[in-house]
Amino acid sequence: MTHLFGTDGVRGPANQLLSPELTLSLARAIAVTLVAPGGRVIIGRDTRTSGPMLEAALAAGLTSEGVNVSLAGIIPTPAISFLIKDERADLGIVISASHNPPGDNGIKLFDRDGMKLSQEQERRIESAIDRPRIPAKHVGTITVLEAAAKRYAAFLSGTIDVDQVDFSGMSVVLDCAYGATAPIAPHVFRHLGASVTAIHCEPDGEKINVECGATHLDRLQAATRQNRADLGIAFDGDGDRVLLTAADGFIIDGDRMMGIAASYLASQDRLMPRAIVATILSNRGLELWLEERGIAVHRTDVGDRHVSHRMQKEEIQIGGEASGHIIFQDHSPTGDGILTAVKLLEVAHFLGRDLPSLAKEIPLFPQCARNIPCADPNVLATHPDAGTLLEAARARIGQRGRIVLRPSGTQPLLRIMVEAEDDALCNRTADQLEADLLTLLRTLES
Repeated sequence: MTHLFGTDGVRGPANQLLSPELTLSLARAIAVTLVAPGGRVIIGRDTRTSGPMLEAALAAGLTSEGVNVSLAGIIPTPAISFLIKDERADLGIVISASHNPPGDNGIKLFDRDGMKLSQEQERRIESAIDRPRIPAKHVGTITVLEAAAKRYAAFLSGTIDVDQVDFSGMSVVLDCAYGATAPIAPHVFRHLGASVTAIHCEPDGEKINVECGATHLDRLQAATRQNRADLGIAFDGDGDRVLLTAADGFIIDGDRMMGIAASYLASQDRLMPRAIVATILSNRGLELWLEERGIAVHRTDVGDRHVSHRMQKEEIQIGGEASGHIIFQDHSPTGDGILTAVKLLEVAHFLGRDLPSLAKEIPLFPQCARNIPCADPNVLATHPDAGTLLEAARARIGQRGRIVLRPSGTQPLLRIMVEAEDDALCNRTADQLEADLLTLLRTLES
């Protein structure tokens, strides 16, 4: 079996692509590849209806190979990263399809350091799935990890000094997307003194991410405006990403979040080295703004796993993606939506400013995206004629613009991202490149 893992674990329609049978086989392959008999794995999940079914299959597969399992229940993805280290477990598994619709589900894996697995480790798991099985001598145990959510909430609250930082007088609207942050995020922000209005904060797997959360900001923007709140905070279904909105509708994306945090730490001589890690999709405007402040931007492929591994390798403190996956390496090796919002509000407190005004100081270039459905996006992306079309498009937008052409890691799509200083030029270039590539695709298919 090949190409089971995408850019962020295994993901697909629950009970179809991601069936109990596949999940059981995957769990056994994980056990024989990464965990010795008698080792321990922590499993958490979001609120999706299919979560308990896949949890049972994972637990069965792992214990059948002699591995002990601790069930953390409904909990954000980054909490598993925290709990692995806190419990000194061998591995962590999250059952979640992140921002995908309710019918999907997924499996994400974290090593004993709380980091997502490398591609090499994923390939080893894939190659082990179809091996003949040798029954283990002993069966592992299944236990409930008590107070997992409370311990994670305490960790989040402890990432700032409450004697110096108080969110009293601040009003926030939280949109938890009916997902894994629902039982935790309101508690954390109230504990830190903020006045909280919670929307979509019931853990409901039939509604997770549906017209709410970090992928659908309209309702949060309306609630922030109606409540005259200082800030709107939206998480995705599993809580590893966050987007912020002001009362006037202004959106603070991951690029601006990284800019705010990095520039503040640099001003305090606490950003060592003076660099962040971003992906190829992060905005050129952020890069130029940070360069003016003596802060370099190191780019990786798309995916917070690539960001995290690069940060660890080069000992860089801040990194992330424009989509809202932000990593504060001093506190966690993976993206954490609640942690990100807390740390940014801490920065705003020390600067005596509000986050929207800080974010508006970072000028971003217009960006536009196009998607081309195709059976094998790699074939189209690597075709010589596609390279010629790409170079012609880059010539049209000039040296300060950028174009990224990449196969989707989760869907049969070729993704186009165009960035230019002028919005009209950006859209014209994207439209033309999309049309040219569609023409090429039809030629290849004929």
